[in-house]
Amino acid sequence: MSRIGKMPIALPAGVTVEFKDSVVTVKGPKGTLTREVVGNVSVETEGANVVLKALDDSAETNAKHGLYRALVNGMVTGVSAGFVKALEVKGVGWKAAVQGNKLVLNVGFSHPVEVIAPEGIKFECPTLTEVQVSGISKELVGQIAANIRAIRLPEPYHGYGIRYKGEVVEHKEGKTSGKGKK
Repeated sequence: MSRIGKMPIALPAGVTVEFKDSVVTVKGPKGTLTREVVGNVSVETEGANVVLKALDDSAETNAKHGLYRALVNGMVTGVSAGFVKALEVKGVGWKAAVQGNKLVLNVGFSHPVEVIAPEGIKFECPTLTEVQVSGISKELVGQIAANIRAIRLPEPYHGYGIRYKGEVVEHKEGKTSGKGKK
């Protein structure tokens, strides 16, 4: 039995979990998330907790038991509190701005790069060099943040690029003049 899968998930106030026809639905104040549960795993509500149970002892079911417990926990957190990924834009003259549901990035190309927010994602720019991606789906917020970062990856010589807030980029020394070498 999975150690993570055995742990119960505490339900915050206003969050409900429903499991029907191998689909788990989590409803909360910020929205609704659904996910199909594949394998011999059942989802049960016991009071103010949600418990996932493995229906057999196979290795595959054991792995899925922990996986779906983590996914349902992320869904519960998302519909109650939401998720935010913060990015930094580093470069001379580089900036980011939000126009409606689009994020417009000026990051050293000859043209601005526009990223359209999919449904359930919200962009914010507290400053010209910060971008916040927020939403209720942990998976979608992380993927959109990774797509934005991939537009201009941090480079190791000057540190220019789009990076996660707090990410450390190791700097390389660069070329040396070669004076004094024979």
